[in-house]
Amino acid sequence: MSSENGNINREEPSGDNGRGRISGSDKGAHDRPTPGAGKKANSGESPAPAKEELLVGRTDMKLPPLRSDIEMIPVTHDGSELIYFYDPQGYLPGPIALDRQIAALIPMLNGQFSVQDICNDLKRYGSDVDEEHLLAFVRQLDESRLLLSPWFSHCKTEIEENFEREDVRPAVCAGSSYPSTEKEIREMLDAAFASNGSSGNPENGDAQASASEQEPAGAIKALYAPHIDLRVGLASYVPAFRPLRDLKPSRVVLLATSHYAGSYYPLYDGKPFIATRKSFETPLGTIPADHETLRLLEKHAEAAGCSFSDRAHRNEHSIELHLLFLQYLWQHSFSLVPVLVGSLEELYYMEDGDTGKKVEAMASLLRERFADDPDTLFVISGDLCHVGSKFGDDVHASEMFDHIRSFDREFLGHTVAASSHDLLRQMKKDQDPFRICGFPPLYTALKSLCGVKGKVTSYDLWDERERESAVTFGSVLFRELPR
Repeated sequence: MSSENGNINREEPSGDNGRGRISGSDKGAHDRPTPGAGKKANSGESPAPAKEELLVGRTDMKLPPLRSDIEMIPVTHDGSELIYFYDPQGYLPGPIALDRQIAALIPMLNGQFSVQDICNDLKRYGSDVDEEHLLAFVRQLDESRLLLSPWFSHCKTEIEENFEREDVRPAVCAGSSYPSTEKEIREMLDAAFASNGSSGNPENGDAQASASEQEPAGAIKALYAPHIDLRVGLASYVPAFRPLRDLKPSRVVLLATSHYAGSYYPLYDGKPFIATRKSFETPLGTIPADHETLRLLEKHAEAAGCSFSDRAHRNEHSIELHLLFLQYLWQHSFSLVPVLVGSLEELYYMEDGDTGKKVEAMASLLRERFADDPDTLFVISGDLCHVGSKFGDDVHASEMFDHIRSFDREFLGHTVAASSHDLLRQMKKDQDPFRICGFPPLYTALKSLCGVKGKVTSYDLWDERERESAVTFGSVLFRELPR
């Protein structure tokens, strides 16, 4: 918002260091049509409520709070100090920033106050704010889908329902985490793969070297690789994916972290796995879904805890980023079995409970169908530790580096040994103290594979100092053991 006219700034700001704009494995917002615009109700249905009926409309009503999932990031743009609103769920109609002075009003949008209350409070400090002007400002926030309001609920429902009706899942990271055109993507990856392919941070070599062992000579069966934002982790993707260059599998089973399944509660309650029948599109082309395998999963969906309500795939980056590298490296066609894996937290307390039985059913299904199939490659998408202020820790991430590297060293050691039992034992010890987002898909994959051994091919740490946070990530290549 400009301090002169009170209008919301729709231009995306950039940080002083080029990384203040978006952090972690974040994605930028994308323009979307206004939900419900021009839509007619079907015969016999009640007409959709008008937009004006859903937006904040009175100065005496309690204002809806700011959405709790919105991240507010301080940035500098053209000399102006702004607060950039990042929506990990992608519901915002576009990039939004406010002048930091005006953004100071945001804490008062907590569901407890009306426009009248806020104006009366500001007058105590000598600010003569007009109620109608403040109402107009709040309506702009509401219209931009920043508030947890009836208008936002309406937009969210339409966005999700429209997505579920589509046959193709479009790219959501293009233009933010990676370039938006095929030419730019290929130029970026050409340059990256022309380098030596080593991990981007030599200081992190200890965790990698201690977990690495002599690479088995068998055929490549699986890859565990990060899904960190390419703008900070590209150097680690290269040695992870480079060994796949000459492979020609006809099918990829891609098990990936679901970052947003919990926000749809209770949709995925008791459903740790989320599949989709959609093809996946990136600027490098479209990858078709393996419908034969998906029909098999659907047949066993209840026992395996697998949902085909696929809205969790809409704004998820963990599959998309891996597909970009497979499309770049391979010239042949292949089909995809895309499965997101949600929280497996129940396993920390009860291994043979409902979640444990469903994981075993899914793993058994994949093992029986694909473990010995030379035309199937397993790809697992997950990062390692998430620590620091952004993730709820009371201490700065830098104070935890020795601890998380030690934890990663043990975690990668169990991964290299393909020991799902030891991996779970480590995670159970303190109930996932460092938020390893890659554990659910990796644990599922290790229970699905047999007769394999891994080798660490990259390890790195992203030190997001400006937010006192950090993420570690690495990759493990699995090969079949001699029989």
